Amino acid sequence: MEARLNIMASPVAAKAIKHIIAAGQALAESTLPAATRELVNIRASQINGCAGCIDMHTKDAAAAGETAVRLNMVAVWREATVFTDAERAALELAEQGTRIADAAGGVPDEVWANAAKHYDEDQLAALVTQIAVINAFNRGNVITQQPAGDYQVGQYH
Repeated sequence: MEARLNIMASPVAAKAIKHIIAAGQALAESTLPAATRELVNIRASQINGCAGCIDMHTKDAAAAGETAVRLNMVAVWREATVFTDAERAALELAEQGTRIADAAGGVPDEVWANAAKHYDEDQLAALVTQIAVINAFNRGNVITQQPAGDYQVGQYH
């Protein structure tokens, strides 16, 4: 498979993408656990069908010590017993935030309240931003049909 477009070849698009990359890198400085950030990235990418982001984030998570069982269970997290209550709240918020068009009222109050039970205000801000950033990457990759499978851990860091 070959990508439809090399978005980084466009000076304007490349400049914009670099800002999105920088936003993602800034989130690594937050107190939101790295494992939670990766789980959220993987779940949103599964929903959006972004092979490139799934390739990257599953490999990065595994390299950081995430287990194969947990990585394989992200798609079915509701039935899986391997996630903490806080991670489950983050995954639910990620799903609702990714599927905004599916709900007339946006993210339900109970989903937000559940996340707020587990994360402080700074962590919630990082979580919301993480969801927005991964969705931006997913959309760009899916629209341009970026191929996946060749990512090497740390390649873009």
